[in-house]
Amino acid sequence: MNLYLIAGETSGDARGAELMRALGELAGARGETVRYYGAGGPQMRALAPAIEDWSGEAVVGLWDVLKKYGYFLRQFKAMRREIAERKPDAVVLIDYPGFNLRMAQALEKAGKREGSGPRVVYYISPQVWAWNRGRIPKMARTLDLMLCIFPFEKALYEESGLKTVFVGHPMLDSLAAVRNPERFSRDETLVGLFPGSRAKEVQRIFPVQLQAAWEMRRSCPGLRFEAAAASEVLAETMRAMASRFCDEGLPIEVTVGASHRLMQQAAVGMVASGTATVESAFFEMPFVIVYRVAPLTWSVGRRLVRVPHLGMVNILAGKEIVAEFLQNEADPVLIADEMLSLINAPEKRREQVGQLRQVIAGLGAGGAARRAAEAILAELGS
Repeated sequence: MNLYLIAGETSGDARGAELMRALGELAGARGETVRYYGAGGPQMRALAPAIEDWSGEAVVGLWDVLKKYGYFLRQFKAMRREIAERKPDAVVLIDYPGFNLRMAQALEKAGKREGSGPRVVYYISPQVWAWNRGRIPKMARTLDLMLCIFPFEKALYEESGLKTVFVGHPMLDSLAAVRNPERFSRDETLVGLFPGSRAKEVQRIFPVQLQAAWEMRRSCPGLRFEAAAASEVLAETMRAMASRFCDEGLPIEVTVGASHRLMQQAAVGMVASGTATVESAFFEMPFVIVYRVAPLTWSVGRRLVRVPHLGMVNILAGKEIVAEFLQNEADPVLIADEMLSLINAPEKRREQVGQLRQVIAGLGAGGAARRAAEAILAELGS
């Protein structure tokens, strides 16, 4: 069995690697072998050397995409040629909708022209329900199977005739593996800063978080702060940005690869919108959402987005259970005031934690990668 996988970011690489392991186990139990090709990141490449690691080219927002348009166009054409040459049984598209939805359309056109083509499966459904629901009927024509991770998505896709399986959220397994309530207890003096995993996010969000931390420290001198960096390179950037505040008496430590530990220790946190909001909810850390992007990206995005909230925990809850401070409204003083209200009101923290638990409970049980693998094998078997 030959599968061609395309994942475009660190999170997609992790999900792709989990899926590859699950597929290997299930196929092996049936006496079959799976060969992998495509593009992803270091985790996927470690399992299959034929997969190219292009995770370092991840972008945030419209402006970054425009600047790297030539690179992505070359990659797109190269992948199309490789798929045509290898003729895989299926192409599995993992998240990364800006690139992968266009790939699905190209594969559909090629299949019509050539009279055949691989099955096309999408794992971790793109959030078109937030910015362009009109694309769903087109996706129904270009995809053979959609694997969604949020329960409300299944009905949306099936309305257009797209075969859809709700597999649950893949993060539940990886997060459960590092949850240790006996070892970690919350430090009432510790505030966590989570500015995102990409350089552009850090550049735009971390200065706001630092200033908010400074404002908090003025009101509560006993507080200390820890910032989670996704890599040593980002950590060095963050330490340089924090140096001025440290020189002026703000106690802040930047650590690498410790975000999950910090989410289980901090009393409260400031979190960039994205995957980290679901992680924070899983670990029951009270938090606020802080997010900024390039002005052009924000201007275009606010005209497209059709949901009342940006944070996924708020979308799933159907209301704002976590305060959102976005773009020009990401004011350090306002953020500090909300953070201090969480710190000084234990009942407010308990209320938010109770609502976060309900959100996580709605994501289903663990085992998403295995259910996704079973669905892919069933689709190929049909």
